[in-house]
Amino acid sequence: MGKQDGMVFIHGLEGSSQGVKATLLRGIFPEILTPDFQGSLDDRMADSEALLAGKNGWKIIGSSFGGLMAALFACRCPSLVDRLILLAPALIWPDFANNLPAPISLPVIVYHGSKDEIISLEAVREISNKVFLNLTFHVVDDDHGLYQTVHAIDWRNLMGDFI
Repeated sequence: MGKQDGMVFIHGLEGSSQGVKATLLRGIFPEILTPDFQGSLDDRMADSEALLAGKNGWKIIGSSFGGLMAALFACRCPSLVDRLILLAPALIWPDFANNLPAPISLPVIVYHGSKDEIISLEAVREISNKVFLNLTFHVVDDDHGLYQTVHAIDWRNLMGDFI
């Protein structure tokens, strides 16, 4: 990994660095950062911004609430982000959905389950289409956890030139 690039996984509201997705991703990419976040959205954003500041070329994978955090960071600091992979992102969170940021053009890939009963697929698709100008949106046969999907994704191919 070069000095000007990095990869980070941001877990969901109830998740941790020891969760299924973080563990899976560390097995594929030993250099990936999988920090733990706690507290309010503002607290978590302050911690993530401190972690990600000073480097560019970030490839950020965010799950649920972590997807919201990843999207917020990318919208605030698009020049620092190379690409976003959002897994059932909580873009319906009022702080985001009621004050949509200016559209960004970096590559964004969303995976959202057709059986998600926690975060509305249609609401996330609508918001994503407004905010992400370079969007690939995958509807998959899975629920909010996307556990089948994350094990089926070809992560090395998806992350492209990172490896």
